[in-house]
Amino acid sequence: MNILKNYIGGEWIESNSKETLDVLNPASQDILAKVPFGPDTVKDVMSATASASKAYNEWRNVPVIKRVQVLYQLKSLIETNVESLAEIITKESGKTFAESKGEIQRAIENIEVACGTPMLMAGDFIEDIASGIDEMMIRQPVGVCACITPFNFPSMIVFWFLPYAIATGNGFIIKPSEKVPLTMMKIFEFIDQLDIPKGLVNLVHGGKDSVDAILEHPEIKAISFVGSTPVARYIYSKGTSNGKRVQAQGGAKNPVVVLPDADIEMSTRIIADSVYGCAGQRCLAASTIITVDDQSRKIKEALYETVKGRTTGYGLDQGVDMGPVITADSKTRIEGLIQKGIDEGANVLLDGRKTSISGYEKGNFLAPTILENVALDKELIRTEIFGPVMSLISMNTVEDALSFVNSGNYGNMACLFTGSGASARKFRNEANAGNIGINIGVAAPMAQFPFSGWKDSFFGDLHGQGKHAIEFFTQTKVVIERWPKKWSRKF
Repeated sequence: MNILKNYIGGEWIESNSKETLDVLNPASQDILAKVPFGPDTVKDVMSATASASKAYNEWRNVPVIKRVQVLYQLKSLIETNVESLAEIITKESGKTFAESKGEIQRAIENIEVACGTPMLMAGDFIEDIASGIDEMMIRQPVGVCACITPFNFPSMIVFWFLPYAIATGNGFIIKPSEKVPLTMMKIFEFIDQLDIPKGLVNLVHGGKDSVDAILEHPEIKAISFVGSTPVARYIYSKGTSNGKRVQAQGGAKNPVVVLPDADIEMSTRIIADSVYGCAGQRCLAASTIITVDDQSRKIKEALYETVKGRTTGYGLDQGVDMGPVITADSKTRIEGLIQKGIDEGANVLLDGRKTSISGYEKGNFLAPTILENVALDKELIRTEIFGPVMSLISMNTVEDALSFVNSGNYGNMACLFTGSGASARKFRNEANAGNIGINIGVAAPMAQFPFSGWKDSFFGDLHGQGKHAIEFFTQTKVVIERWPKKWSRKF
């Protein structure tokens, strides 16, 4: 069985740790590889940081217009290998092949935006800010940066950060999720072909030991993270206490409000895609669907009819709409939360717990589930399920819905489906979430915009993607100059 290597100093090297974890295909439980794990991975982080620091001192002085040339090369390599890369993503994360290809496209879009860094990191200049004095603000790289990524998007999330970090002149270390390390192994085959200093971009494996080493190492100046809220809070707290700048994206409980004037056919199709895409394992998955003044139950019935026809199965098979959840533990946890909702008084419209896929009986499969009339004063309505479960609730007015939306601890996304411009304007103005969708089920910002998040969904100031990423990976320096005439050379 293949034991994965680290990529440090421009070379593939064995980990210092002899302890490993199995990388499993969630649809079949086949062992795909073994990934280094345990306390000895700390030594790997130390080695990667030393390599990145040395390479950074060379790279930071390369003109930015030359630094972005490697991004064009990386973009081309990924585009040429989309099919093979998507197959790896599906095998280790469980999502469908189409979802995997869509994820890669989002990664490519971030590379394209980062290619604009020569303009995006431009500073400011004012001549004669005082008599005979000029002042300027320039942006310089922060140093060695690190990225700790989750299992649900093995390729895309890294690219919220990586292209911006190296385009602005930094060194970089990636610690992928130990559940899905193979995608990043493939991407590092492309990085190995880039014309960059050896050690500029490094890959280290491991779990909490590796993470803590990253959080504590004095040479690592900035950390990017995406994951659950408890871990995001830990990353932010420990990272900042060690003097690092941190951007930590947390969990979500995303509400979707459907008004009576919404286009029912369009809305239900989009909402179903939002709830059950990637088996509900994404931070922008719709979770709680709030129907407003749906006295005839048209919206609820349309949602039920749309959802019950979705096909669950292995993501590489034709005609499959939804794959398995990532682990057997995740499946058990989600099943427990469904039962908790029932115990709290919810009705089951669709129950996906007893799902078996022919040929993949050992897989972590759950079919789409719908819980109706979920209690507003109980635990489930506030809990991030992170699985293929829709919670349906009814309210009388859009004001009631907005009040409910704003009462939650999370603030990643909130969406509204309506035919009214006035209702849409009110919602986007008053809803307390960082990403707002109007007749959109997954309000995922394009790469030109920051992936926003409020409240317990984000810890930090600057988000991933776009200008926020440029600002995060640079530090400003203000220069004030005076050149008296008596010091000037005469020509």
